[in-house]
Amino acid sequence: MKLFYVALVLGCSCFMTAQNKISGIISDKENKPLSNVIIVIPEIHKETISDSDGKYTLDNLPNGSFKTVYSLVGYSTKILSIAISEKESTQNITLEDNIVHMDEVIVSTAFNKLQSQNVMKVEHQSVKSLQQKGAATLIEGLATIPGVSQVSTGTSIGKPVIRGLSGNRVLVYSQGVRLENQQFGEEHGLGLNDAGVESVEVIKGPASLLYGSDALGGVLYFNPEKFANPQEFKADFSQRVFSNTLGSNTSLGLKTSTENWKFLARGSFNTHADYQIPDGDRVTNTRYNETDLKTGIGYSNSSFSSVLRYNFNRLDLGIPENGIGEQSTNHSTVYPKQAVNNHILSLHNNFYFKNSKLDADLGYIFNDRSEFEDSNVASLHMKLRTVNYDLKYYLPKLGKIETIVGLQGMHQTNTNSGEELLIPDATTNDFGVFGTANYEFGKNVLQAGLRFDNRKVASETYGIVGQEGYFEAIDKSFNSFNASLGYKTNLADDFTLRLNIASGFRAPNLAELTSNGVHEGSNRYEIGNSNLKNEQNLQTDLNLEYKSSHFELFANGFYNHINNYIFISPNGNIIDGNNVYDYVQANAKLYGGEAGIHFHPHPLDWLHLTSSFETVIGKKDDGSNLPLIPANKWNNNLRGEFNIKNWWKEGFATLNIESTFAQNNNSEFETRTNDYTIINIGLGGKITINKTTFNINLNTNNLFDKTYVSHLSRLKSDGIPNIGRNIVLGVTFTI
Repeated sequence: MKLFYVALVLGCSCFMTAQNKISGIISDKENKPLSNVIIVIPEIHKETISDSDGKYTLDNLPNGSFKTVYSLVGYSTKILSIAISEKESTQNITLEDNIVHMDEVIVSTAFNKLQSQNVMKVEHQSVKSLQQKGAATLIEGLATIPGVSQVSTGTSIGKPVIRGLSGNRVLVYSQGVRLENQQFGEEHGLGLNDAGVESVEVIKGPASLLYGSDALGGVLYFNPEKFANPQEFKADFSQRVFSNTLGSNTSLGLKTSTENWKFLARGSFNTHADYQIPDGDRVTNTRYNETDLKTGIGYSNSSFSSVLRYNFNRLDLGIPENGIGEQSTNHSTVYPKQAVNNHILSLHNNFYFKNSKLDADLGYIFNDRSEFEDSNVASLHMKLRTVNYDLKYYLPKLGKIETIVGLQGMHQTNTNSGEELLIPDATTNDFGVFGTANYEFGKNVLQAGLRFDNRKVASETYGIVGQEGYFEAIDKSFNSFNASLGYKTNLADDFTLRLNIASGFRAPNLAELTSNGVHEGSNRYEIGNSNLKNEQNLQTDLNLEYKSSHFELFANGFYNHINNYIFISPNGNIIDGNNVYDYVQANAKLYGGEAGIHFHPHPLDWLHLTSSFETVIGKKDDGSNLPLIPANKWNNNLRGEFNIKNWWKEGFATLNIESTFAQNNNSEFETRTNDYTIINIGLGGKITINKTTFNINLNTNNLFDKTYVSHLSRLKSDGIPNIGRNIVLGVTFTI
């Protein structure tokens, strides 16, 4: 891979052309220079910020026509189409006051548009904003986004749920490549650390057109930390402590850039003891330790850019089996436990031609997962190696029509070396080809696309016929055609409508096709079904948004019909004291949505009130309920923003009231869940003392130490509550 990277960089010299540059001054309507304005050209991933005099410069620009975005909190985002053909050009900009949030460039969709331009509604959240809520883990922060929940095992293991769909139905992207880490398993968490992650984008609904199989329910797209701006060096250190788990999260980052080269590195360590419930007891062996290392190097000129990133993540996870057992504040895990080493290597390349562009992403993921029952000899040891590629060619514009054609693929091998097997040794190969076009006319945008995919799965025979742990060899091929159609229009100056219809699919995973044994985490004897078909869905989404200077309103509705939905069902037999479950299929439907407001009244522009409600209903066609459907939730947040002279800037104070309704629409394998309300508070900002500046945030989550049980908690069946009061203190120093 290293030789390939060097050859690619050296080979780019044949593309080099004259170095184009845009510069200018950014000011407000009173001609006062504006600093810290973010200037970005999304199509070519170029970004800079204005200095204290409002001046900015973008170098090494290719020829062509690009949209340049100027954004600053408190001002209206400005978008200009600029034709770059001269070596130097000047573009002075005036921004107007506006309290509405900044418009974000969305990377996870096809054309990298601003959210206001997108045909599809995408939720965008910075990791900094999630941390300001006091989230202990990345998945805990994600669960605060409307429409997103988590299936949790204590505080250490969390799996994302998007509108009632989880597991292999939600695809995760990190560093621009799809994350493969045995995500089918109930005891397998997200496997990502929030250190070195800039933001997350959530696509709620089928995204198979761009991402292929497993994006049937949606996509979580994690944007990595940005490099420093040219001729800049930055270092930062952050420390967070958690009262409930006696936890600590430490992170150190360094980054620097020249005009052409960029480099960054970040290391972090996360450690927690067993979490404490409101009655004072600790849930035994919910402790965990995590080490994370991220590094990246990039090169760019006027015709080519390349970024190589590497992420190593090591997890030492306790597996709670005895509920409230031996009480301890030790951070060292005891048996049973997991050890997970995950490696992600990604290479992202952009080739810029006169009127077109080629994006080429390559990824290698190695997931090494071991489970220890009662000794340091792994009873379960799985090694998953995945190589994937993603090529997208952006054709020259044809009038107002933008077009992308692409192909994607994956080669994956799973091997076992432990005493037990959950899934057999197997090889999976994916191949997909697609095309999509975007047409803008007046205040309207129309986007459509078509895709074909093929997945081949071949496994090996293992064990003795008729006994537990026997796996019959399979050789299966799954094909699917999918399409999407989206329309966006402005019903009025501040009122936007989006309507999307898209199909998606998911090929059965190895566990569903081949299982033959006890899954310890769920105490079930599961039998796979090699005759399973693709899950195929069709979803309709309607989004309405109203935005004015002091009031915002959104309403999202969806209806999702899934043919051949895969689930487990008891067959009435018992093996070794465990009920036997078969993997079967039936048609299903999910429907619901999210709605909310954001109110910041004039002249109290410092005051923000947000309120959102989310609901989802999932049923099979026979009327029975689907499992793992989150309860309805109503979330209210009051936020005040302030500055105290020159020593406390960007200050904020928050009051959050999260009300979760009773979940009575439980499946036949679940119990009902009572309603509960949690109150959280927070305080923070940027503080300067004796020329030393640092960011601080202090949160108290579950302020009144409420005893509650989430419907999606895997400890619910043992009657174990979720975490009690947790005080979180975070401090970040930047050099």
